[in-house]
Amino acid sequence: MSDLVIRDFTAPAADGYPLSMRLVSAAEPTVAVMVSSGTGFPKGFYDRFARRLAGRGAAVLTYDFRGIAGSRPDDLAAMDMDYPDWGRLDMPAALEALADAAPGLPIVHVGHSVGGHFLGFMPNQHRIARHAFVSVGSGYWGRHHRSYNPLELFFWLVYGPWSLMRRGYIKGGGLWAGTDLPRGVYTTWRRWCLKAPYFRDELKDRLQPHHFEAVAAPIRSWIFTDDPIATPVTAPILLAVYPNASGEVVVRRPSDYGAPRIGHEGAFRKGMERLWDEMFDWLVEPDATRPS
Repeated sequence: MSDLVIRDFTAPAADGYPLSMRLVSAAEPTVAVMVSSGTGFPKGFYDRFARRLAGRGAAVLTYDFRGIAGSRPDDLAAMDMDYPDWGRLDMPAALEALADAAPGLPIVHVGHSVGGHFLGFMPNQHRIARHAFVSVGSGYWGRHHRSYNPLELFFWLVYGPWSLMRRGYIKGGGLWAGTDLPRGVYTTWRRWCLKAPYFRDELKDRLQPHHFEAVAAPIRSWIFTDDPIATPVTAPILLAVYPNASGEVVVRRPSDYGAPRIGHEGAFRKGMERLWDEMFDWLVEPDATRPS
């Protein structure tokens, strides 16, 4: 992989907000892959995955949503944003940056967790030929594994409000293992996760305008038997917000890849190359390509 081209750069979101991005590319790529992170995961978390796909001929873009890691402002407590801004403003900008960096190549997408929730906010989503979802499911706590419920309810009802009161944002590390989160991410995410429809009931009013019904590219959703959040129950519920896309859920065990654990984030950790190849093979099937 010594011939990979790696470039870190900043590109403006649709409203001008500077976003930190990284392109990992083969010398002569044949496909462009956009990787959208889960909540609180920095772009560097996906480096091994990006290098693997680039080694197979892809140009792979990872990026930090506003408020996260390299796209964090100096004063996070003062940041004014809403969770869907990631889909409305940041994801479209990442797609345009990738199209500019890999002109003429078909574009496919890998969405981890919330990275698969927000396609319908993207006005330019039609430029993407296929979507591989990884650990994507409804965030409503009541449908998650019962063993996980006490931890998430403590996060929503105790730790999160306390962290906001004390700091003005959600402090990463400890109970919340992700990066620091802006207030606007947490408060909307909390509202959705504490009700059964998640965000679907808000699509008719509060979350207008959106493009969920316009998403038509095929979606394959990978979930894992030890993931307490994205499960055989919650994955189809989330897919239903894309009524005009052909959606498929595939359930895998950690042992299918020789792994002791995958959970909600382990699909992108070291040792998961067999899974990465499986996803890439599906993304680049002959009927997956179309002009960007």
